[in-house]
Amino acid sequence: MKNTATTNSILKTLQATQMLDTKPVLPAEILAAILEYLAVPDLLRFARTSRRMREMVYDDTRWVARLKSMGVWDEAEARKRFEDAVRRRRELSMSAGAGNAAPGAGRGGPIPHGQNPSSPVNKRESLLFDAGLEEERRRQSQIQQQQQQRQMLDGFETMTIGAGAQQPRPVPPPQQQLDPSRDPEALLGVIKNAKSVRGHARQEYGKIYGALAPFYFDLVRARTHTDPLVFKVFRDPDRQAQMLANLRTFAKSDWADGAPQRVEKLAAMTGIFESAVLREFEQGYEFWDVDGRMNKYAHVLDILNGSNAGVELFIHKHPLFSDREVLANSMDCVNQAMADSITLEPSRRFFEMLTRKVNEQAGIIERIFPDPGRVFWTFVDKIREDVIVEYITPLFDETHERSIPSYLKAVSGIFEQTMLFLRTLTPPKGSDVNQEEKAKGLALKIFEPHLDLYLQDEIDTFTAQAEKEVEEWDKKLSEQDASVESFYMASFANRQADKKDFLTSFKKVVMMPVTVLPTSLGLPLGSPFASSKAAAAATTANGALQTPSQQPSRSQSPALPGTLGDRTSSPMPGKAPTDELAAKAALMTSRLEGIKSLFSIEVALSLVHTAKASLGRVAVFIQLGGQAGGEAREQCESIFVTLLRILGNGHVKPGFDKAVAHLSQYNPREVSEHDRGGVAPLVTFIELVNVGDLISQMIDVFYEQQLAQPKIADRNDFLDPAGMAKKKFEQMLDESVAAGLNKGIDVLMDEVEYLCATTQSPTDYNPGGVTAPDSILSVNSIPGMEKAAQSQRPAGAIDIDIGPSKTAQRIKDLVASHTSMLVGSCDKSMLDVFNGEVGLRLFTAVCKHLKRQRISTEGAIKLIADMNLYFEYIRTLKNKDLLAYFKALRELSQIYLIDAKHAKEMATIIADGDRFGGIFRAEEVYEYAERRADWYQVKREVERAMYGLECSIM
Repeated sequence: MKNTATTNSILKTLQATQMLDTKPVLPAEILAAILEYLAVPDLLRFARTSRRMREMVYDDTRWVARLKSMGVWDEAEARKRFEDAVRRRRELSMSAGAGNAAPGAGRGGPIPHGQNPSSPVNKRESLLFDAGLEEERRRQSQIQQQQQQRQMLDGFETMTIGAGAQQPRPVPPPQQQLDPSRDPEALLGVIKNAKSVRGHARQEYGKIYGALAPFYFDLVRARTHTDPLVFKVFRDPDRQAQMLANLRTFAKSDWADGAPQRVEKLAAMTGIFESAVLREFEQGYEFWDVDGRMNKYAHVLDILNGSNAGVELFIHKHPLFSDREVLANSMDCVNQAMADSITLEPSRRFFEMLTRKVNEQAGIIERIFPDPGRVFWTFVDKIREDVIVEYITPLFDETHERSIPSYLKAVSGIFEQTMLFLRTLTPPKGSDVNQEEKAKGLALKIFEPHLDLYLQDEIDTFTAQAEKEVEEWDKKLSEQDASVESFYMASFANRQADKKDFLTSFKKVVMMPVTVLPTSLGLPLGSPFASSKAAAAATTANGALQTPSQQPSRSQSPALPGTLGDRTSSPMPGKAPTDELAAKAALMTSRLEGIKSLFSIEVALSLVHTAKASLGRVAVFIQLGGQAGGEAREQCESIFVTLLRILGNGHVKPGFDKAVAHLSQYNPREVSEHDRGGVAPLVTFIELVNVGDLISQMIDVFYEQQLAQPKIADRNDFLDPAGMAKKKFEQMLDESVAAGLNKGIDVLMDEVEYLCATTQSPTDYNPGGVTAPDSILSVNSIPGMEKAAQSQRPAGAIDIDIGPSKTAQRIKDLVASHTSMLVGSCDKSMLDVFNGEVGLRLFTAVCKHLKRQRISTEGAIKLIADMNLYFEYIRTLKNKDLLAYFKALRELSQIYLIDAKHAKEMATIIADGDRFGGIFRAEEVYEYAERRADWYQVKREVERAMYGLECSIM
C-alpha cells in the first residue's frame, strides 16, 4: 500500500490510496497436477516453500495413491482402523464426562437438592483437585509431542548402508517390530509390514521409501550385475530374490521423470538374476535332484516372480509328454470295432493310464514347488493341450466322415471319460482350487471346438431317424391298404369312381322288387311288408346280399395293436367277391377293422427310446454350465419337442383323422351281424383311444424322468419349451379323441336306430287281443287305470311277458358297453361330456322310435318296462340333468295305459306340463298320444276334454 496524501483530510487520503492485488501465477489445480511428476526429495523441498504448499504436499490422498500403486493399501483395513479410533475417542469422552459428574457443582454442574451453593461444603468441593482430568490432559500433551516429533522427521527416516550392514545384527526383544533404518533384516519385510491408516499414509510410505530407495537408485546406477548393493548386502539367493521383488513393487510408485528407464534397468538386472537361478534349477532337473537344488531354487523363483519360469521349464522338459505308454493311437477305437461302428474300450484304457501317470507326478510336484496346487493344474492343462486334444481330434474327424451315429457316440462317450479322468485326479495337499470347477473348465476347453457341430448333428440325426421310422410305418400301411383294395376291387374296371360312392351300388339292390327287401335289409320275417315265400325267394335268388356275411367279421375283442401284423391277423378270403356291392362292403369292413392299427404303440415306443438315447448323450454336457451347458440344455428340450412333433403331428393325429374318416363311412345296414354286443368300428376306435392314452402316459413318464427330475425342464415355468410342447401334444390328443368320439356317437346312434327299426316287433307294443293280467297294473296313479285293466281282462286270458322288450335290452346293453369302455382311458370331464351326449342322443332316438309305433293299452305294459329300463341305465351315469329327460319319457309312456273310457283323464295328463318337468310341451304329448292304437276312437273325446280345460283356464 502506497500513500501520497497532500492534505490532512481523511477523505483525500483515502482517495489517494492505491490497492495492489497479488495473485499466484498458477492455479492450485495445476500445481497439484505438477506435484504428481516430482520425485520424493523434490516434493519435500516444495513443501518447505510455504504453508499452503506444505498442506498440498502433505495431503493424505497423494500418498495413499502411491501406496495403492504398490498394492499395499487396504481400504477395508483403513476403514476399520478409523472406525476403531472413532469408537475409542467416543468411549474416552464418555468416561471423562462420567468422572467430572461428581464435582460438577464447582464446574457448572447441577447442585444437589437441599444444599446451599454458598455453603462451606460447596465451596470446598469447587476447589478440589480433579485427578482424572489432569491425567487426561497429561496424556493428550504426550500425544501432541509425539506427533510433533514425527512431523519433524517428515516420515522419511534414513539409514546408513555400508560396511556396518555386514556386522552381526542384534536380536530384537520379543514382540518388538524391527526398524528398517537400523536393521537390514527388516528391509525384506518393509512392504509386507506396511499398515493402512488414514491420516498416516505419508509416514507409511516414508518407511518404505527410506528402506528401499537407496537399493533402488544404486541398482539403477550399476553398470554390471556385480555392482548393485543388493547383491553385496544379501548373500543368500532367497533374500536377494525377496529384495528384488520388493524393488519391483517399489518401482510402481516411481512416477518421476526417467521412471521407464529405471524400471527397464531393474527388469534387466532381475532377468539376469532369474536366468542364473533358472540354470541352477535346470541342473538339478537333469540330475533329478528333487529335494535338493530343484526344491531350493524353485522356492527362490517363487519369491522372485511366482516361479513362472521354473514351472514352464519343468513342464516343457517333462518326460511324460514323450512316454510311449501315454501316446496311444485313437484310431484303435475304430479299427477294433465293426464296420461303421465304434468301441470306446481303447479310449478307456488310455485315460486310465493317463490318470495313473499324472497322479504319480502330483507327489513330485508337491516336493519341488512351494505352491504345488497351481503347478499341478498348469501341468494338467498342458496335458490337455498336448495329449488329450491330440488324441481325440483325429478320432472325431474320422468318425464324422465314416458314420454320424459313431461320431455322436464317440463325442459323448469320450466326454464322460474325460470328466472321469479330471475328477479322479489327486491334486497335492493344500491346493485351494475347486477340482469340480477346474475339471469343467478344462473339459470345456477340450470339447468347445466340437460342441456346436455335435449338438447340431445330434438333433438332425434324431429328426431324420424318427421321420424315417414314421414314413416306413405309413408306407407299410398304405401298401397294406392298396393290397386289400386291389384284392377286393381287381375285377372292376372303374375302381376309383366306384369306391367314392358306395350308395350307388347299394341303391341298385334297394330298387329291387319289394318282396326281396325284408330279408336283404335284415327285417324279421314276421314283418307286415314281407311274406315267407318272398323272403325265401330272396334268400335263394339274391346271393349277392349274402356275400358280405360270408366275409371275416370284426373281432369281438381285438387285442392291443402293437405291430402292423395285427391288422392282417384275420387273413383275406381265398376268393374275392364277384359282386360289386359285396366287394365294396368287404373293403369297408376291412378298413373299419384296420382302425385299431392306424398308429402303433411300438412305433411310439421306438421313437421314445431313440429320443432317450439322444437326449442322454446331450445331457452329459449340461454339467459344463455357462453358455455351453445352456446350449446343451436347450438342445435336450429341442429333442423332446421334435419327438412330440413327429409322434403327434406325423403319426398319432393322422391315425385319428383316418379313423374318423372310416367311422363316417359306417352304415349299419351294410353289416350282416349285429349281435356281437357292440358296434365293431366304435369298439375298435375306443381301443385306438386306449392306445393314444397309453402313448400320452408314456410321454408323461418320459418327461418326468428325463426332463423334469434332472432339472433340464422346469415344470413350473409355463413358458418352458418342453412343457409347452407337452401341453400342445395333450391338447392335440384330446381334440382328436373328441372328434372321434363325436363321430363314434353318430355311429352308435345309427346302430341304435337300426336295431329299433329291424328288431322291434310290431307286436311288442300292440299285441292285438292279448291282454295283460291284473297283477301287472301296479301303477294306479292315473284315474281309471285299475278299472280299465280289470274290464279288459276276459276270462281265460293268456298272460303276457311284462318285462322289457328284447330290442330295448339290446339297445341298453349296446350303449352301456360303449360308455363303460372309455372309463380309465379319458379324463372325467371328457367322459361326462361323452355320456351326456350319448344320453341325449339316445333320448332323441327313443322318441323318434315311439313316433313310428302303434301302442295299445296292453302293449303299454312292455313300453313302460322299456322306459324303466332306460331310466335305470341313465341313473348309473349320475347325470341329474340327463335323468330328467328319461323321467319325463317314463311319465309319457303311461298315457298309453289309460283306458279309452277315461278320455277326460287322458286330456288332463296331456295338458299337464308340470308332469313332464318342462321336457315335453302339450303339443308334443298330443303327438305321442296319437300313436295309440285306439286313437281314432278316443280322439274326439280327448280333444273335447282338452278344449273344456282350456276354456276353464281362460
